[in-house]
Amino acid sequence: MTRIAVVGGGRIGEALIAGLREAGTPGSDIVVIEAVQARADELAKKYSILPTTLDIGCEGADVIAIAVKPQDVPAVTERVGDAISDSVHESIVVSLAAGVSTESLETRLSAGSPVVRVMPNTAMLVGQGVSAICKGRFARDEHLEQVRSIMESVGAVVVVTEAQMDAVTAVSGSGPAYFFLLAEALIDAGVEQGLPRDVATTLATGTALGAGAMLAGGGEGPGQLRYNVSSPGGTTAAAIRRLESGGLRAAVADAVEAAASRSREMARAVIEDDDEID
Repeated sequence: MTRIAVVGGGRIGEALIAGLREAGTPGSDIVVIEAVQARADELAKKYSILPTTLDIGCEGADVIAIAVKPQDVPAVTERVGDAISDSVHESIVVSLAAGVSTESLETRLSAGSPVVRVMPNTAMLVGQGVSAICKGRFARDEHLEQVRSIMESVGAVVVVTEAQMDAVTAVSGSGPAYFFLLAEALIDAGVEQGLPRDVATTLATGTALGAGAMLAGGGEGPGQLRYNVSSPGGTTAAAIRRLESGGLRAAVADAVEAAASRSREMARAVIEDDDEID
């Protein structure tokens, strides 16, 4: 039995709670800590869990999942640190925010506190997320496995190093938006070719769902799957040729680099705030 405190009742916090409940975690083992009382009450009723304060919710929790906006993580972590500083019970502190390193979390907690960083994505809202996890200096392998088990309730999980987290953020954390943009462009292009918007939307979204399922099947990689669809001299080959000449690969590479760079900037901002406090 693992007692989990979810700090933050936004979309990511709710997705985690929903996944845990769907995976069979008893409502009595989950508490939600949310500043907006109406939202806390909504989640409590919807998932049959207990809304509570941070001090009470963190007491005796095995895992404390901080699911707030990145800019709010430092302050919330400090409050969590205060709440568990005198506890004899070991709690794993987990951050689900981009650009916040395990080191910055550790500086706000008692010495030796186990920290695990998670980079999820919004597909966890439908139980199809992919999360990358890494452990801080004081987290043991069993801590990492405990967090892995929790995150598997909302999708796939990979273990990475801290140094790889900015790249993870750029590829999978921000990644859903890239696919949404492509779907939006495909729908608009279909409309330009004479399709009603609702028909173009059904075609584009259904195609994305099917293509994703084929990719997830694991039998063949994306290059081979694309080759299978592209008959020599056919319509797909003509379209792919135009996409390639338009610089699609370079644009994607630039986008991922921009996202990774922004993640690094966010991490530096947190470090600079720490230096000012010191």
